[in-house]
Amino acid sequence: MEIPSLAQLKKDLSYLSEKELIDLIADLAKFSRDNKAFLYFKLNERDQPQLFVNEVKEDLDEAFQTANTKNYHLAKKSAQAIRRKLNKSLKLSKNKADQAELILYFCEMLKKYGYLGFRHPVIANLYQVQLGKAKKLISTLHEDLQSDFEYRLEDLE
Repeated sequence: MEIPSLAQLKKDLSYLSEKELIDLIADLAKFSRDNKAFLYFKLNERDQPQLFVNEVKEDLDEAFQTANTKNYHLAKKSAQAIRRKLNKSLKLSKNKADQAELILYFCEMLKKYGYLGFRHPVIANLYQVQLGKAKKLISTLHEDLQSDFEYRLEDLE
């Protein structure tokens, strides 16, 4: 089965009625949790622009609090799992400022919860890669936002 291009899908969607579109979107939301989250944030971001960032921060907080850090191996596994959760969430937003905010928050939490104290190369590399991603995102933002994020970045380095 060959999947059609995005342009072809858009063209096909333009022929559907409003009710058919609503049914199709509802089916997509039922299909996966990611689709449901994406739809929720897109529908509510106009009223609450910080909703996405706050929800993801709450999820990360919960993950850090419940993570097992008894030894370096478990801490490494926990950090990798939390990073995967972060990366999944980052796909839901195209706003680079929000993405930079969340990556910096993840790095701050790694530092706060003592993951870097294990001196494990995988954890250190994970931390450095996330800082690199944040720097790259910050460099594409407006100068005012860049200066705000630079202060946080300096504290993390």
